[in-house]
Amino acid sequence: MDTGSRSQGLPGLCAAYLLAALALLYLSYRLPRLLPGDFLTALYSGAEASLPPELKEAYRNQAEALITRGFVGYLNDFFTLDWGRSLAFRKPVRELIFTALPWTLLLLGSAHLLSTLVGFFAGVESAWRKGSLPDRLGVSLMTILEGIPEIGSGVLLLLVFSLSLGWFPAAGAETVYSDFTGWQRFLDVLHHLALPLGTLFLAYLPGNFLLSRAGMLYAINAPYMLTAKAKGNSPLRQRYLHAARNALLPVVTRFGVRLASLLTRALTVEALYSYPGLGSLLCNAIALRDLPLISGIVLVTSLAVLSITLILEFAYQKLDPRLRA
Repeated sequence: MDTGSRSQGLPGLCAAYLLAALALLYLSYRLPRLLPGDFLTALYSGAEASLPPELKEAYRNQAEALITRGFVGYLNDFFTLDWGRSLAFRKPVRELIFTALPWTLLLLGSAHLLSTLVGFFAGVESAWRKGSLPDRLGVSLMTILEGIPEIGSGVLLLLVFSLSLGWFPAAGAETVYSDFTGWQRFLDVLHHLALPLGTLFLAYLPGNFLLSRAGMLYAINAPYMLTAKAKGNSPLRQRYLHAARNALLPVVTRFGVRLASLLTRALTVEALYSYPGLGSLLCNAIALRDLPLISGIVLVTSLAVLSITLILEFAYQKLDPRLRA
């Protein structure tokens, strides 16, 4: 691909992602409004108490205004960061999302980074030792783990290490009403992070391992490996500088393709452990039919997935020399 074709492809790529972003904006506006029921029905469906008629009318008028507000007004509110107020929490949606977002980024980022590094290097070493006992054991274990959903491994970890042994807390991200600072708070956050992180690590690791191993097996048999060996490169240099670099490309591709799935898994685990991220917030918002909050969370997560996918498009061109040729 020459420089001219790359320069022509870049505007087309950006235009495609811009259209996708507009489609996500419309879906985040439209889909929550198709949910059955309303905020008041969800809030008082199982309670004997009820609001005074005037407050009911005020809430229903507010909800009706949200539903009848047009898409153009929704776009204007989005770009001005005026995402409305949560009906359930009585706080600005932007404040609630930006409070929960760091916890989701901490959980998802650390789980993905650890599982990618461990899975990639373990897959590379396993492929380099194809047929050995560690290779056969590793493939068997990862195949089993690949078939276990994160909700299953999460419940198992919760029952064993929290409810039975009591080694880790069952919920939350920090000790409630604690006044920890500095290293004490850091260790407390890690203590609460252990089980959700372990659950996502076990969910993400098998795919990274198996894909890295398969890519490495393909790279080992490529003609350029014979050239690298003929040049007198050490086995370590052959393994990582020549073979592993090309085995990394499918891992990057898989991350971009399955990014939405990875995020969905993180939201599920957050709800399981009552971790105060976007997952728990979204579950509460859906249960209470909190339309402004649902729309805000869906929009932020969707645009985040789209933005990271666009970044990976450029990263892949840097990693694969054939796309720069």
